[in-house]
Amino acid sequence: MTSWEFEKRLSAEQTDIPGLMILELPVHGDERGWFKENWQREKMVALGVPDFRPVQNNVSFNFRRGVTRGIHAEPWDKFISLARGSAFCAWVDLREDSSCFGQVYTCVLDPSRAAFVPRGVGNSFQALEDETIYSYLVNDHWSADSRDLYTYVNLADPTLKIPWPIPLDRCSLSEADRHHPPLCEVSPMASRRVLVTGCSGQVGRALRHEIELRGEAGRYDFVDIDTFDIADPSAYDRIVWSRYGAVINCAAWTAVDRAETEEGRASCWRANATGPALLARACSESGAILVHISSDYVFDGVRDLHDERELPAPLGVYGQSKAAGDAAVSVCPHHYIVRTGWVVGEGHNFVRTMESLSDRCTDEDDGLDEVQVVDDQLGRLTFASDLARAIMHLLDTSAPYGIYNMTNTGRVASWADIARRVFALKHKNEERVVPVNTERYRSGIAGPYSPRPTHSTLILSKIEATGFCAPDWELRLEEYVCGR
Repeated sequence: MTSWEFEKRLSAEQTDIPGLMILELPVHGDERGWFKENWQREKMVALGVPDFRPVQNNVSFNFRRGVTRGIHAEPWDKFISLARGSAFCAWVDLREDSSCFGQVYTCVLDPSRAAFVPRGVGNSFQALEDETIYSYLVNDHWSADSRDLYTYVNLADPTLKIPWPIPLDRCSLSEADRHHPPLCEVSPMASRRVLVTGCSGQVGRALRHEIELRGEAGRYDFVDIDTFDIADPSAYDRIVWSRYGAVINCAAWTAVDRAETEEGRASCWRANATGPALLARACSESGAILVHISSDYVFDGVRDLHDERELPAPLGVYGQSKAAGDAAVSVCPHHYIVRTGWVVGEGHNFVRTMESLSDRCTDEDDGLDEVQVVDDQLGRLTFASDLARAIMHLLDTSAPYGIYNMTNTGRVASWADIARRVFALKHKNEERVVPVNTERYRSGIAGPYSPRPTHSTLILSKIEATGFCAPDWELRLEEYVCGR
């Protein structure tokens, strides 16, 4: 039996392969035997080990010294430890997006030493004692079909320079392991994909454009309600969730006034509350990051400025449904709730409406002389292109999970202020905009009208602390209207 140390202090060390960690485990023993906490989530996560949420435990029993297995890179994370004996372990980075592709790390594991192996890092071991018991936790359920997602490299590839303690020609290997390809012929393991829902909306379109500009569209899947209805539980069975490392939810019901009708209320809750709750469950089970778009409508607008700690107090059905969706998403272990408002992008929005009305006011045959716009609702515009960049920034930088406010920067303005600026940019006819208060504006509308928060200005210091700052909304508005 190889000697190993009792009563170590629990510790974790990052290796030369990003994400691969070696842990020293405290093992308590006497003449009767020994005991250890093999996986202790709270303590190990505090040391920096990912909270990988294992769902399956596998055990490999090796009859004889010299049994050698690998090198297999699998599409899940694993936590490896030994219950008996010792093993020489070798790992190879086989991830396509890793700057350390082909990097090798080796060490000996025994009951007092374990390893966390991230998805895509090739794993192998050689039993150094008879009856070695090798155990591992994984965060996805194994199936025969999953073998198609493995990446393999040959144990004996001389370019890897793995110093096997027992020469491979004297070891017990499977035929498959003997014939895996050399490193130069390996197809790297693809990174987990990203699913974007609601891709036809303003934010979804902007996000797709941003991703295409980056040249990264090949690892994204874009869906909308016609191909994946996020509020339909049966639709989730058609998606292999383990293939996705992140989900960006741009799907939403945004017809805030129609949400106040009987039919609209049900549809609004279905899209904004039920759908996010189902996504949160799927992402929680698969370990994926969930990015969700929230709204200033979750607030009653009593405060002049809103930060991320303010509790929701929605006034209408739309705001209530968004607050419910936020609550559901917040239980997902890895989530970003990006709270925004007054969005302007490709499609129907306030600015496009004002441009059209400015056009009409210049047409002598139209008969439209003036346009009434509310002047007692205050906030800032959010351009969808900048919102898309903010979302990508949070993912790129692995910012701490949680809620982030995001709008464009600049002065706080009313809808009437913005309308006047659009009219000025379009035809220099800003005098045609007549400011009115919400009560007067509402009195002229037939049909349902959702209550709006008076103050929608979001404090941006939290996202700015991550290194992201959006441009001034007035600069973006000039570019948007004038096509610059």
